[in-house]
Amino acid sequence: MTKADHKRILELRDLLHRANRAYFVEAEPIMSDLDYDKLLKELIDSEAAHPELADPNSPSQRIGSAPIDGFATVRHAVPMTSIDNTYDVDDLKAWHQRVLKGLGEKGSRSLFSGDVAYVCDPKIDGVAVSLRYEKGLLALAATRGDGERGDDVTAQVRTIRAVPLRLHQDDKRKGPIADVLEVRGEVFMPNSEFARVNKEREAQGEPVFANARNSTAGTLKNLDPNVAAKRRLNFFAHGRGEVRGSDLEEIQSYWEFLGAIKRFGLPVNKLTQRCDSIEQIIGRIEWFAKERPKLPYGVDGMVVRVDSFRQQQELGATSKAPRWCIAYKYPAEQGVTTLKRVDWQVGKGGTLTPRATMAPIFLAGTTVTHATLHNIEEIRRKDIRIGDTVVIEKAGEIIPQVVQVIKEKRPEGSRPMKPPEKCPACGGAVQQEGPKLFCVNPECPAQFRERLKWFVGRDQMDIDGMGEKLVDQLVDAGLVEHFADVFTLQRKDLLGLERMGEKSVDNLMAGIEQAKSRGLARVLAGLGIRHIGTAAAKTIARRFPDAGALMHASLEELMELPDFGEVTAPILHAYLQSNQGRETFVKLKSSGVDLASPLFVAPHTASKKVSAWAGKTVVLTGTLEKYTRPELTERLEGLGAKIAGSVSKNTDIVIAGENAGTKLAKAQELNVDIWDEQRLLKALGD
Repeated sequence: MTKADHKRILELRDLLHRANRAYFVEAEPIMSDLDYDKLLKELIDSEAAHPELADPNSPSQRIGSAPIDGFATVRHAVPMTSIDNTYDVDDLKAWHQRVLKGLGEKGSRSLFSGDVAYVCDPKIDGVAVSLRYEKGLLALAATRGDGERGDDVTAQVRTIRAVPLRLHQDDKRKGPIADVLEVRGEVFMPNSEFARVNKEREAQGEPVFANARNSTAGTLKNLDPNVAAKRRLNFFAHGRGEVRGSDLEEIQSYWEFLGAIKRFGLPVNKLTQRCDSIEQIIGRIEWFAKERPKLPYGVDGMVVRVDSFRQQQELGATSKAPRWCIAYKYPAEQGVTTLKRVDWQVGKGGTLTPRATMAPIFLAGTTVTHATLHNIEEIRRKDIRIGDTVVIEKAGEIIPQVVQVIKEKRPEGSRPMKPPEKCPACGGAVQQEGPKLFCVNPECPAQFRERLKWFVGRDQMDIDGMGEKLVDQLVDAGLVEHFADVFTLQRKDLLGLERMGEKSVDNLMAGIEQAKSRGLARVLAGLGIRHIGTAAAKTIARRFPDAGALMHASLEELMELPDFGEVTAPILHAYLQSNQGRETFVKLKSSGVDLASPLFVAPHTASKKVSAWAGKTVVLTGTLEKYTRPELTERLEGLGAKIAGSVSKNTDIVIAGENAGTKLAKAQELNVDIWDEQRLLKALGD
């Protein structure tokens, strides 16, 4: 590596950090999105060429990482409390009087003297998170949870460009920013991105998100950070948690605190306003009621809080919420229209979601013709019928939903709505589970594209080189219409696809050939049969030697499997006995896929030879030379071990490879037995 290469990487990182701060904090972009993307690609390529310069706080690390095993629960250093709500100006005035009275009490607190200042800021319709910075670097991001504990969503939040990975150090400021700085705020999805995500889901036949908050929450709680990276989430800071080792501890008010963290590069809503009286607060709320429909993100109210931290401390809190803060919420806009028809859309998981078409109505700034009806049980509960006059409300100001039927205006002769008996996309059987309806055919055209992406994925058939874009090309070209078609692809067909040269095709063909021998468990996990994930597939593969034996299994035999019961076993049995299920296994076998199970343990031999791994709870962390994590997981589970995603007092062994992370530290803390790769290979006899 030359000095010029090193210098360029540092320049790119600094430039991209400044671009993020200029866009999200200062609202004065210094480059176009196209230029940003070009520079980011240059940085990613440069860092790939020089891995010795890897930096977890580089802007390149926002593109997402490998899926995590599960969410760890973390305790908040300072509790994240909820806020009382009001929809009434008189209630707001009464709250103001309680504040004045609370600050004027005698006794354990000194008599208050002086005016009370407030700060009003928009109540973003998002998900509350706490960002913890240590020595200026983002160390933890956690959801509110129950207020005392939340989920660690650091991997997801790191993908959000508005969240600085490293706080900005002002040239005029001396010394470290803070040993610890916790900032509370709201992660949200802009309206344009919410519309894009829902349009994409609708095109794929998936149920749309009811509002931007649900979409944001679902994105943050997805175990794959790449999902968060693809959805352009945003962030505004609006609160303070733990602050330690900094002159920030001397700041006396919320308004000053917002100004300080903005200088560090944390985005603060520009519509936040300081008010000196209840009259100013009411005026701000009335003004904002007219402005909020114009905003590019969802807002459902205005948060009003006492500005002085000392006064906040004097007022204290009830068992539910602080006395020094209240949220004034605006009522949702409603309208009345007529329900014309209901269509059922099929999602990638087979879910059938009802979508209403109505007489057009202008609501909250847009003309509405469609609304979600959620599921068949919601239709039955509200007794919604074709031709009904219905009340429509925009949930979160974005997605319309039917909230009520005006039954006095119901036309004569109307009948209760019946659910479809067959899938509208493929004509396959439909089953109800809980409040939802499902198409049970995993090769339903409406589901197939997304299921195929799952089927070829890393933890299923693991076909190297077959990513999402290639799957789209193969389906669009008509080359793959069934899972088995993947294994009969011809070299000449692949060479005709975009960006598929000789070397790419050779690598893909080799990957397909290797995938044929993955075994029964991988095939079952990849087919997308409801309730049959990786763990359930392995349970099946230990009991049945091959797909033929499985297809002849009775319902009673399936119900005897560990952790199978009255839901999973009947669904699996119905699939295995269906024409579609039988056809799937026949075609896979004909295309050369090995449907035998290397995990199978015959009952008469299981009792004679017990593996030393049997019953052991094992956690894997870091990178090994000989095994990938899925390969080692499969090997150890075949020997009877249980692979866990996190370290606890019940963990027997932690296998630590290179670059082992927090799991290794946790194992050391709990005094769990830690193995390196050499000890592992010796135990396996490799």
